[in-house]
Amino acid sequence: MSRSSTPTVSGWGRLPVPGREVRSEDLERITRGAALTRGLGRSYGDSSLPAPGPGPEIPEVAATPLADRILAFDEASGLLRAEAGLSLLEMNRLLLPRGWFTPVSPGTQYVTLGGMVAADVHGKNHHVAGTFGRHVESLHMRLAPRGAGDPGEIVLCSRQERPELFRATLGGMGLTGHILEVAVRMQRIPSPWILQESERHSRLEGFLDALRRAGREWPYTVGWIDCLSRGRKMGRGILQRGRWAQADEAPRRAPMPKRRWTVPFELPGWLLSRPTIRAFNLAYYQRHPPWMRRHIVHPESFFYPLDAVLGWNRLYGPRGFTQYQCVLPEPGSTERARRFLDLLTGLHDLGGASFLCVIKDCGEEGEGLLSFPRPGISIALDLPVRDTTAELVSRLDELVIEEGGRIYLAKDAFTTAEHFRAMEPRLDDFERIRTEVDPLGHLESAQSVRVLGRREGSQG
Repeated sequence: MSRSSTPTVSGWGRLPVPGREVRSEDLERITRGAALTRGLGRSYGDSSLPAPGPGPEIPEVAATPLADRILAFDEASGLLRAEAGLSLLEMNRLLLPRGWFTPVSPGTQYVTLGGMVAADVHGKNHHVAGTFGRHVESLHMRLAPRGAGDPGEIVLCSRQERPELFRATLGGMGLTGHILEVAVRMQRIPSPWILQESERHSRLEGFLDALRRAGREWPYTVGWIDCLSRGRKMGRGILQRGRWAQADEAPRRAPMPKRRWTVPFELPGWLLSRPTIRAFNLAYYQRHPPWMRRHIVHPESFFYPLDAVLGWNRLYGPRGFTQYQCVLPEPGSTERARRFLDLLTGLHDLGGASFLCVIKDCGEEGEGLLSFPRPGISIALDLPVRDTTAELVSRLDELVIEEGGRIYLAKDAFTTAEHFRAMEPRLDDFERIRTEVDPLGHLESAQSVRVLGRREGSQG
């Protein structure tokens, strides 16, 4: 076991809190009494950061990356059983050349199996495959201690055994117990290459119509839009759709790992001005030709474009960044998206500008009690952190509540408890189950204290 000496812990958004990681291959041991488990620390917000304690002690969290063994894999059914610290990067390295892929993939490979469960991640195929939790068969977990000297019971949960705990853990952000092992059914693929089509659209309505049409025929769809343009150009963007290439369409060789570049230092915050972002958005839009493009692409280029740049979070300067991701429900998601973009562009004084604005078409709601997606349109923005960011998020949250939508906890760092409760009608059921499995309020994160409040009897 190793202990880091740094007095702070941060996520990918680079928002530090007092804390210390404890790492070991023996995940069962280091989760005894731990108040939180985290994986690779790539959550954009504070969901994997320890809650502040009442005293001067530095809180510790159990980190899973050393507990990353594949325990079993059935080539006939695709059922994978592995420790929670196994990364998607390693899963792809081992299984993609053998004709298997995760049934649902987020936009980065730098995520652990346990983190994919805790956030109930979704991907470009949510409209057909749902969230990751739909494909999870069972979980081994350590529950919170129920008294002095109790290390916490280790249990198996699934749709048949302890189903309420299972549902609360999918998307429960690690607040129902420490995930030790995951059994998930992988997807068989005809080749490890992607057949991709892309096209650009000059207006929001045309873009969203094309996104919905693509979703009826293609398993993977996603779009980038220019979130700063107004008027007739509002929502102009580039739509991508893809599927796994058949063996006779794909190169015979397996794709080699992509070369990665590194951002070697922090950029000054003044570079992220509205004119700079506007110029970038225009250049990105115009670099795509006005006709449809169709070609075979590397799976990393299609699923994980940002992974090609190591340390890309340094682009946002020393104060870091946050991502704001919401889903705006059907019916009327096009009009709701226009109202959202209208508000965003009107909040430029609060920092309402983003290099990255990603839109996805969401399918049916997942079974996880705090699972994020629901039928509608998902919008994700990367925002540099400024003194005005909390007010910007608050204004966006108010509109999302009015539209009947919700935000994604895995990306959030600023939403208030009042706003989160207003957008989450399933919260009472989640809190009831959480209290049943953790009556002493032992499991907490910085995010849970912020959006759910400090638990009565909390050990923090």
